[in-house]
Amino acid sequence: MKVFHGIGVSLGIAIGKAYLVDRDRISVSRKSITDEEVKEEIARFKRAVATSKDQLQDIRKKLSLDIGEEHGYILDSHLMILDDKMLVNGAIEMIKGQMVNAEYALKEVIGRFMSIFDGMGDEYLKERKGDIEHVGERILRNLSGKALDSVSDLPEEAVVIAHDLAPSDTFQMRKDRVMAFVTDIGSSTSHTAIMARSLEMPAVVGLEVISREVSTGDPIIVDGNQGVVVVNPDQATFLEYLERQRRYKYFEKELVKISKLPARTQDGHEVHLAANLEIPEDVEGMQEHGAKGIGLFRTEFLFMNRKDLPSEEEHFLACKKIVEKMEPYHVIARTFDLGGDKIPVPMPIKGETNPALGLRAVRFSLLRREIFKVQLRGILRASAYGDIRLMYPMISGVSELRQANQVVHEAMDELRREKIPFNEDIKIGVMIEIPSAAVTADLIAKEADFFSVGTNDLIQYAMAIDRLNEHVAYLYEPLHPAVLRFLKMIVEAGHKAGIPVGMCGEMAGEPLYSLVLLGLGFDELSMNQYSIPRMKKLFRQSEMKEAARLTEKAIGLPTAEEARKLVVDYMAGRFPEDIGADGKLMY
Repeated sequence: MKVFHGIGVSLGIAIGKAYLVDRDRISVSRKSITDEEVKEEIARFKRAVATSKDQLQDIRKKLSLDIGEEHGYILDSHLMILDDKMLVNGAIEMIKGQMVNAEYALKEVIGRFMSIFDGMGDEYLKERKGDIEHVGERILRNLSGKALDSVSDLPEEAVVIAHDLAPSDTFQMRKDRVMAFVTDIGSSTSHTAIMARSLEMPAVVGLEVISREVSTGDPIIVDGNQGVVVVNPDQATFLEYLERQRRYKYFEKELVKISKLPARTQDGHEVHLAANLEIPEDVEGMQEHGAKGIGLFRTEFLFMNRKDLPSEEEHFLACKKIVEKMEPYHVIARTFDLGGDKIPVPMPIKGETNPALGLRAVRFSLLRREIFKVQLRGILRASAYGDIRLMYPMISGVSELRQANQVVHEAMDELRREKIPFNEDIKIGVMIEIPSAAVTADLIAKEADFFSVGTNDLIQYAMAIDRLNEHVAYLYEPLHPAVLRFLKMIVEAGHKAGIPVGMCGEMAGEPLYSLVLLGLGFDELSMNQYSIPRMKKLFRQSEMKEAARLTEKAIGLPTAEEARKLVVDYMAGRFPEDIGADGKLMY
């Protein structure tokens, strides 16, 4: 028996046999060519690009017939990459200029593209470089004549194992044949992971070596809840997971009933549970899982995989569609969190050594106000159709808040002059994700309509760590005394000023932290849609006074280890059906 630990990106437990598909990267080496061979090498490259387009268009058509248009934008973005002149012309110029083979030229150009996304703070956006890699790999396979194994016609039910899977692979999976999938690489924000969740198919990624450790036909267990994969399980493990699978299916049915109920404690305290929105197509799923609004609408998707900037009309239509679908609940639109090197316009700035700490988010918006105002006008226009709210990312203090508000008021004045309707009383809030904002929250609260804590960045900045760096990831601890004190300070400052305080980071949707967040006094928690009924279940079994006691004890402890032990022991004892002795969800 072998046990592998990765990232569970789609919930569920699958027990079956493995089916290994070839998704290893094509090996590329540099080969010199002669003047006479250049023309044919360029033609060979163009044929591979054309073949790649035909393949994706065929999958796109089949997708529309089989499961509708909902996720077609993913393949459209891949087709746009194939049309990108920087990619195609860049490879052709390298073939000509350096007299090299098409495979090497393409690999070099793809590498340049991917480096553009390195250093991005937002995980969803960082993962978009994977789309470029998938497109490049498809062209390389067509150049080499090495066809992709099909995942559309498995001979029997199986768990698909691969080094990596492209969204086009996931689109072709038959739900009656593919029980689950696992890959060596990937993250929770990849398009493949998004598709797995849409198909409600268990998936674990980031297993590093699983494709080298498994053979077709091996018995395998995939636990998407815990991010665990077991190969050749012994009898005890097999029986344990059979029981876990039964319990998971039972709780899934129960959670459907809970999803429509309020997140109200037994002593009458209610927490507003909302969802984080990555892409507009996810709205229906959020409503099914009981979201009472959108606590974080990431607007960056409008800027991705394109050569130009989104227009005011595009911003307006995207926001209007979401606002109308979520009526009567609110939608909090975060203004774009991108840096100057991620926006498709020329910028007279040098490359930054640490973009995550550089010119990004509201800093970039204030530098390029003409781009910022286009988005603001679109959001403001959408406010005439429902309760949409504005939120600025990465605000460091009152000064930046005032500067951003000045641009909003300029946009409002323009719309008034043009007699374009908008909500004159639109609420404007601040994302608290920088220590300076946390420490001055009492000052910011006097000039903001609401707070939303972005714990992903706040914890990283507070602890001076990169949570993706394996050497220091252990320091990423939401229950660290410094983090808990920051959170307490932010909530108290907001409430003292009479404004609501929410949280939209990953911590908000983690069942282990549910009572601590309740005890801290958060008014709204925004999370991925699948966490909503699970958090709701725990809140409905709890009391506010017990949450307050637990939180007070945790904040008073001197180390993160002691605080975690306290919370894990309490939650596992209080909710044995839900939380295991390791602090993880049982289903």
